[in-house]
Amino acid sequence: MEPVESTPGEPTAEPSSSVLPADAPATTTESTVTHRNISEWQGRDLVDRDGERIGRLEDVYYDVETEEPQFGTVKGGLINRHLTFVPLTGVTIGPDNLQVTVTKDQIKHAPSIGLNDPSPIDEPNLYHYYQLNYTPLDTESGRRLARR
Repeated sequence: MEPVESTPGEPTAEPSSSVLPADAPATTTESTVTHRNISEWQGRDLVDRDGERIGRLEDVYYDVETEEPQFGTVKGGLINRHLTFVPLTGVTIGPDNLQVTVTKDQIKHAPSIGLNDPSPIDEPNLYHYYQLNYTPLDTESGRRLARR
């Protein structure tokens, strides 16, 4: 591979890294987001893969084994308040929102959970609904998800 020459002031292509500064470019796609300050995401709009608004991100749930963010929640329902879990795998970080890889219709039909954390029974349902691999942990609680 030959070196690429650039003139002063001209951007050069560099290998991407999963660690991005807070002032990263406006739209960035990351396969892993473990090193981002996820707390900055709370309150940002979530949009589906087609750009339709889903709602504001309430909380982020991590896989306790891999430390990767797995799901975000948005509140739904006017009378029956509930949490809707949205997978964060493959999220695109934009200047004003976070774009997920699923459709608003998929999210609309996802299993809803009360305003408490998901139970060990709810977790496999969430993973399976979004066609994500689920293996219970060999721990006392058996839970994979933890809110931070």
